[in-house]
Amino acid sequence: MAENQVKRQVVLDTETTGLSTSDDHRIIEIGCVEVINRRITGETFHQYINPQRDIDAGALEVHGISSEFLADKPKFAEISQDFMRFIDGAELIIHNAAFDVGFLNHELSKINTETRRIKDVSSVLDTLKLARDKHPGQKNNLDALCRRYEIDNSNRELHGALLDSEILADVYLAMTGGQVSLSLAAEEPIAKKDKQGELNSKSQQQRGRLRVIKANEAELSAHDDNLQRLDKASDGQCIWLADKQ
Repeated sequence: MAENQVKRQVVLDTETTGLSTSDDHRIIEIGCVEVINRRITGETFHQYINPQRDIDAGALEVHGISSEFLADKPKFAEISQDFMRFIDGAELIIHNAAFDVGFLNHELSKINTETRRIKDVSSVLDTLKLARDKHPGQKNNLDALCRRYEIDNSNRELHGALLDSEILADVYLAMTGGQVSLSLAAEEPIAKKDKQGELNSKSQQQRGRLRVIKANEAELSAHDDNLQRLDKASDGQCIWLADKQ
């Protein structure tokens, strides 16, 4: 990424009344988490929505959001402009993106004055496809990825759009480079060099010097023995031994 180039991503999840837009199922919750240059900023978009229809029993078991709870919530058309402004220009990070994007476009199609669809304002990255490419043949639902990348999802007794977006943000950052849950809002300014070229940031001063733990003699000896075994098994092609010669 070029210096000073800003990459804005929005991690998104929805909850719905059922599984298929062909049965005119509707969105009942949208949760979004903003990520800028791989930092979770603390900016979110979260909205419960009155779907104007019943919720399937199976869906209710998943998210626990009742029709009674949604009765006084706004309709999608009433929140659509705020939502579209929030995602405008961002790359959307979605797990099983076809499902959520399909539902969002279904909702947008019901607004007579709205001609845009999701692809017109945002690009989309599907973390389910990304996970399947990285871990073929394994379970790649959100719970499985949390276990694989040691992401705490202990609060996830039921599905919720905002909570799932927060968890997916951590999973996505871990899956694509290991940078997790660093908030721009809470982060100290990036360290700057003073006249002597030394780092002079509050965060560095508070952390102090990093502790360096060196291998002891027994560990070094075991490491050398392992390299010799690798060299023998590879007919003298062990690159780590070549670097030492």
